Amino acid sequence: MNMYIGNLSYEITDEDLREAFAHYGEVASAKVIKDNYTGVSKGFGFVEMPNNSEADAAMKALNGSELKDSILKISEARPKSEKRRGSRRRNW
Repeated sequence: MNMYIGNLSYEITDEDLREAFAHYGEVASAKVIKDNYTGVSKGFGFVEMPNNSEADAAMKALNGSELKDSILKISEARPKSEKRRGSRRRNW
């Protein structure tokens, strides 16, 4: 299961996310999303856990919990849509 992790402190690293979720099972990946130009965290990330029951347990336990002075907001990640809002090209 791929999970969206919101409201992250800007100091949280990929490894911090991995460690927090590893208490509940195997973590396939943990990634804090960063701005391409500045390298600064955008305040959210994704964690993928292959076992859905472990992911559910992690989501229930960690949603609303505190990690480095931020209250985590966790939900199941939605698939990327093919067209993103506001990204229309103008052909003039």
